Amino acid sequence: MKKIQNSLLAFALILSVFSFAQQTPALPQSEPITLQGGTAHIGNGTVIENSVIVFENGKITAIGDASTPTKGNLINIQGKHVYPGMIAPAKSLGLIEINAVRATNDQDELGNMIPNVRSLIAYNAESKVVESMRPNGVLIGQITPQGGRISGTSSIVQFDAWNWEDAAIKVDDGIHLNWPNSFRRGRWWEGEPRGWQPNKDYNKQRDELIQFMVNSKAYGKSTPKAKNESFEAMQGVFDGSKKVYIYADGEKEIIDAVTTAKESGITNVVLVGGYEAYKIVPFLKKNNIPVLVQHTHNLPEREDDDYDLPYKLPKLLVEGGLLVGLQNEGTSNFQTRNLPFYAGQVVGQGLDKETALQLVTGNTAKILGIDADYGTLEVGKSATLFVSEGDALDMRTNKLEHAFIDGRDISLETHQTELWKRYMGKYNNSKK
Repeated sequence: MKKIQNSLLAFALILSVFSFAQQTPALPQSEPITLQGGTAHIGNGTVIENSVIVFENGKITAIGDASTPTKGNLINIQGKHVYPGMIAPAKSLGLIEINAVRATNDQDELGNMIPNVRSLIAYNAESKVVESMRPNGVLIGQITPQGGRISGTSSIVQFDAWNWEDAAIKVDDGIHLNWPNSFRRGRWWEGEPRGWQPNKDYNKQRDELIQFMVNSKAYGKSTPKAKNESFEAMQGVFDGSKKVYIYADGEKEIIDAVTTAKESGITNVVLVGGYEAYKIVPFLKKNNIPVLVQHTHNLPEREDDDYDLPYKLPKLLVEGGLLVGLQNEGTSNFQTRNLPFYAGQVVGQGLDKETALQLVTGNTAKILGIDADYGTLEVGKSATLFVSEGDALDMRTNKLEHAFIDGRDISLETHQTELWKRYMGKYNNSKK
């Protein structure tokens, strides 16, 4: 009887997840649209006051000052601000809805070296978590598997679609690799001392990764009799068609990971996390390694670190001349909606506001390899952008009026906004 009750409870939870589906995706753009009079933040450091932005068939066809000719449906945004759609990299958005309900959790699979696991086919385009990104201007994400040493293959999607096929922007863009730590925290529950201590298995774990890369490369140069899906999925990292996103924080780990990748013939490497990357900026510049910085709203990891190191890390790397984006590691998927505000707090550390904007737009698009179409407001690129009442990097003023994905005027309604309206109506009526 208890098993039946548990099954019914799980079923009820699943129904609650899907009973309110995401807003119906917008129809394709049917006529030219002009946004006139707003301040355009291009995403490459440039700002155009009293701007005119024209887009049709999903593409920006003109952008400039007030002298630029208008066309089609004219939307007056005087006093408002226009931004490129913000991009959330290396997140499991759409792969998990409720941690406690296993049927809604597809963010990881069994196995340690599983580059052949493709996150895209498990992506839920009707996720309530995904739709909650849009009212803050986060319109694109890199959907990434989690767990294991090699977690799998990510894909990049836009956040207004019927299904994963419609959502896909870039399919199977990269492999995600969790480099082992040379130090680990003591397992006090097993009698070990608290605090950091050397990881005795580090060399073994590193060598296992190296051997896997060697075997994968050899597999691609041979004519194997039996198909190995894991080795086949790795071939893109050797021919340059896929990037390798290496998750590492320590100075030693970063150097070992980058050196190993380069020696294995992997050219497109992205560092994710990079807590101690500021210590080896010349090494990263020499090897042309961009960095997706971990969660900035955090405490220092070690006692002798600056108290504000996590907050100022993006600024240190930018000033060192690296290509930097914000990844937001360590935050829940729901908190990813606050991506623009994490960029805003870097402004508080002294980084120029337009440079901080690039951390979640133009820079991230370059790192992910989608900058030909997304990340900045430029002629020929996708009309994926939004209009805010004020500064998008400030949670007090980032109030969206319009958002467009590939020129489609998308809904900004979510489950949260529906609840807000419902209960605001209740309490407003109760005061009468």
